[in-house]
Amino acid sequence: STQYEMKSLESIGLLKMDFLGLKNLSVIDGAVAIIRERHDPEFDITKIPIDDPKTYELLARAKTNGVFQLESTGMKEILKNLEPESFTDIIALLALYRPGPLGSGMVEDFVRRKKGEAKITYDHPSLEPILKETYGIILYQEQVMQIAQVLADYSLGEADLLRRAMGKKIASEMDQQRARFEEGAAKKNVAKEQAAFIFDLVAKFAGYGFNKSHGAAYALVAYQTAYLKANYPVEFLAASMTYDMANTDKLNVFKEDAALHGIPTLSPDINASEAAFSVEDTASGLAIRYALGAVKNVGVHAMEELTAERVKGGRFRDLGDFARRMDPRAINKRTLE
Repeated sequence: STQYEMKSLESIGLLKMDFLGLKNLSVIDGAVAIIRERHDPEFDITKIPIDDPKTYELLARAKTNGVFQLESTGMKEILKNLEPESFTDIIALLALYRPGPLGSGMVEDFVRRKKGEAKITYDHPSLEPILKETYGIILYQEQVMQIAQVLADYSLGEADLLRRAMGKKIASEMDQQRARFEEGAAKKNVAKEQAAFIFDLVAKFAGYGFNKSHGAAYALVAYQTAYLKANYPVEFLAASMTYDMANTDKLNVFKEDAALHGIPTLSPDINASEAAFSVEDTASGLAIRYALGAVKNVGVHAMEELTAERVKGGRFRDLGDFARRMDPRAINKRTLE
């Protein structure tokens, strides 16, 4: 057998890696392909500016249907309140939108501090460089580790053990860590009472702590999809609709979204549509042409053969021409109907 229980592998020092598939990566890939074909052959999603004003305007207005991690109703409400202005704000947003922070009042406190409606304080001067980007709030597991390093002279390995102990909340481990924290803080000339207070503060927030590196990876995909929607809405929506072409409810959401952007969705046309959703030039501007593959009961593979024949032999003149040219094994009676 090649499958072992996770903890057993960790106990013998092997690295456990999780590989997750994200549909949004396929959407990004599809949108980029259309952009390269229609606008810029050299377009590179990894080289977009991280401070694009149009992207942050879209986020602040919560126009985020199709944007990774940011399209739920609850997330849209926080977006409107928080009005993210930087990439670090997006990371924080993803860390905040979890049951613990949502139920603790942390989100509201974070928003007030960001907007200057609440005072930002630090319980020790050495905490400011660590907590400045989160407005004085301990939000990430990495911050817990940094505080232990800076304030109590922990090594990185010791700081990671502290993080794990605080996550488990085992009393005996916490007592050991408290003694170690206060001892290290004393060497840094931090008073015992202040060290104890900061340890309790860190322990309180550690339960809500989010892995910043995980948040940054997710925030990057969120930003990339938001950037595409803000700057290339037609291409992004066409790619999004292609990925969800079997989901009628989702297609309706995207069609409504397109209409709000002034982008019409053209009806499927045997001589104009592709198997996937495509971008088309019209007299009034760009439009999305409905995919043949999204028509019920026809099948994407059959529509790919249809479009390939159209490229090869030109437009279909009439039903007879269509019937003569198409392989009946690909386009059967049900598909034709």
